Amino acid sequence: MVAPLRVGIAGLGTVGAEVVRLIEEQSRTLAERSGRGVRVVAVTARSKAKKRSLDLRGVNWAKSPLDLASDANVDCFVELMGGSGEPALSAIEAALKAGKSVVTANKALIAKHGVRLAKAAEKHGGAFNYEAAVGAAIPVIKTLREGLAGTGVSRVYGILNGTCNYILTRMEQEGLSFAECLKDAQRLGYAEADPSFDVDGHDTAQKLAILASLAFGTKVAQSAVYVEGISSIAPEDLRAAEELGYRVKLLGVAVRTAKGIEQRVHPTMVPKSSSIAQVMGVTNAVTIDGEGIPPITLVGPGAGGAATASAVVADIADVARGIRAKPFGRPVERLRDTSKAPMERHEGGYYIRLMARDLAGTAATIATRLAEQKISLESIVQRHPEGVDANGAAKRALPVPVILITYATSEDAVYRALDAVQRDKVISGRPQVIRIEKN
Repeated sequence: MVAPLRVGIAGLGTVGAEVVRLIEEQSRTLAERSGRGVRVVAVTARSKAKKRSLDLRGVNWAKSPLDLASDANVDCFVELMGGSGEPALSAIEAALKAGKSVVTANKALIAKHGVRLAKAAEKHGGAFNYEAAVGAAIPVIKTLREGLAGTGVSRVYGILNGTCNYILTRMEQEGLSFAECLKDAQRLGYAEADPSFDVDGHDTAQKLAILASLAFGTKVAQSAVYVEGISSIAPEDLRAAEELGYRVKLLGVAVRTAKGIEQRVHPTMVPKSSSIAQVMGVTNAVTIDGEGIPPITLVGPGAGGAATASAVVADIADVARGIRAKPFGRPVERLRDTSKAPMERHEGGYYIRLMARDLAGTAATIATRLAEQKISLESIVQRHPEGVDANGAAKRALPVPVILITYATSEDAVYRALDAVQRDKVISGRPQVIRIEKN
């Protein structure tokens, strides 16, 4: 009879506690599916005295994560503490160097030190599994690493942050401002007191860097990702998108181009007919474009204790089965260096919202500046205010919203044209520019 896999868990927060419960509740199913039992034998956390609704009788309490990682009675070290550095980094390295397998949900650590840790796993023979780090219960890591091992990937993109998707959904459906929706998201616990990591796009960038490595064989490098958040999105942009057949999402996009791998995070207009456009609220989704196959879209809960714990336990089950996949789908020595692609070279369609001054020749000036940059327009929408303003002046004297949708062009051309328009003083304020991602 095969001895059970002995698991040590560092971190007993929401996810860690749920992992302990799942292993206990699903012990028979895990044994049947894995061919051996799975048992939690040791744990550690910041506070041993904290009250937890867990039965930890018979479970050893390690003094520190490093002690737990070095425990000879632990076969699989599970890191659920978080953070891009210590104590998680040293503990995981110690476990890997001891030949143990490691399971983690720590996207920040993988985005910063993933290659280093994968090299240690390869050298010492343990597994290094991190399905829960991207998309929680959505099995996107396994899909890219194993399910599509025989398929060339041309693009992977998705909604990777539930906080941002929740805010944009509320803004669209209720016509609320970004600030109003953010405040509500904080009240409901979807956004942190300091929400910048989420709403400025950095959380999505970490996850995208990991997906890009798996999809294209590049070294994980968050520094190679262009990042732009959602705070500039206004209700009028969402209304215009609706009228034009689009929806605005914060997307992480990694795509193979003739000039290299482009990795970018930014608000994006996607056709309402696309699968990704249907994903609302805190739900996450990832679409993979593979050569010779239709796009694959995976949708599900991208965060939360139960969803994340489910992915962690699935990774533990793979360790129990004896599966030892290369952490990034290829030997580390085959991973290529990558650098940030200049966004000026990005090519695609653009949504542009201008506040045009109600002056003779304004439209002609804008058209001329676009033509100088060889930018062709797919559509143009101009709204004329009616009536008078509060002072009795004709509203026609106020700036008029003009919305342009371009055909494919370069980012550099768009901003050269808009800089010229601003110098011509025919618009008020800064133009709003949102990239368009086609199916």
